[in-house]
Amino acid sequence: MEPKIGVSEEGRRAVADALSGMLADTYTLYLKTQNFHWNVTGPHFKHYHEMFGEQYEELADANDEIAERIRALGFHAPGSFKAFLALNGIDEAGDNMPDAGEMVRQLMADHEALSLRARKVLETAQGVGDEVTGDMMIERMTTHDKTSWMLRASLTN
Repeated sequence: MEPKIGVSEEGRRAVADALSGMLADTYTLYLKTQNFHWNVTGPHFKHYHEMFGEQYEELADANDEIAERIRALGFHAPGSFKAFLALNGIDEAGDNMPDAGEMVRQLMADHEALSLRARKVLETAQGVGDEVTGDMMIERMTTHDKTSWMLRASLTN
């Protein structure tokens, strides 16, 4: 049954497609952050371990919110590694663990990239009159901008 939420099917499809890429990037960053949480070492271990833990928990909630918005628009949310790999723009951590400083640099850049992706989703949503998704993307940009700032600040002595 088609949702009757004041956005055309074509508009809902455009937003759902844009959100699918956002979901793929968010899920990839979630996995990367959790990986770094598990594997960080060094003199600032406790700080980074706790910070990465808070970040991956926030990303887990974001994954659910984004997927549920895709469903509310009337489309299926991608949910497999294969689908995410086809849609994402965030690099995985790989097998060689970087040092803690490089982990922070990578996560900072990834949060900035997600903020930029959220801006593109926002533009798509605004273009079809989907204020709900637009509001969600403003919230995501706020979170990613703040997280990248905190990661950047942790690199400064």
